[in-house]
Amino acid sequence: MAKPAALDEKITLAQRGDQHAFRYLLELFWSDVLGFMLQRTQNENEAEELTIRCFGKAFEKIDSYNQDYGFKTWLTTIAKNLHIDQVRKKTLSTVPSEANHEAAQNIADNAPDPEDDLIRKQRLKTLLDNIKTLKPHYREVIQLKYLQELSIKQMAKKLDSSESTVKVKLMRARKLLAEILATQNI
Repeated sequence: MAKPAALDEKITLAQRGDQHAFRYLLELFWSDVLGFMLQRTQNENEAEELTIRCFGKAFEKIDSYNQDYGFKTWLTTIAKNLHIDQVRKKTLSTVPSEANHEAAQNIADNAPDPEDDLIRKQRLKTLLDNIKTLKPHYREVIQLKYLQELSIKQMAKKLDSSESTVKVKLMRARKLLAEILATQNI
């Protein structure tokens, strides 16, 4: 691991927007955060997704990092909070209210009706159209990760690139796609 002074310097550079420093920090702490997420989720794809989100959030909020505390601890706290949020979302979506339970009992067929199916297809088409607007290297990592469901390691091999490069591209691609979708209220 890097000497504390060197690490502090990289963090300072990252806070100033230095992309090489971001990459250095991502490479240095990726395994720690991924390992933490694997312990919590017991699912490699979910852990990888949360790790990507963790670094995205950390780099977005890096100005708020206080160097009096350990950077790994700060990242782990972000990771823990993301996991807690995900568990809450899953719990809320799977815990039916009494009214929902009654309504579910009255439904004879829970297959989507033609209107729901059409709406779903339109949303998917809009999402795919928006993915196509990304630069080719961002579009490619999104397609490999979410449409072909490849791991970071598999993506790196397929793209003949380092895992850290793939992680950074995927993080940026997700952010760009989220911004596009947010402007369209999707």
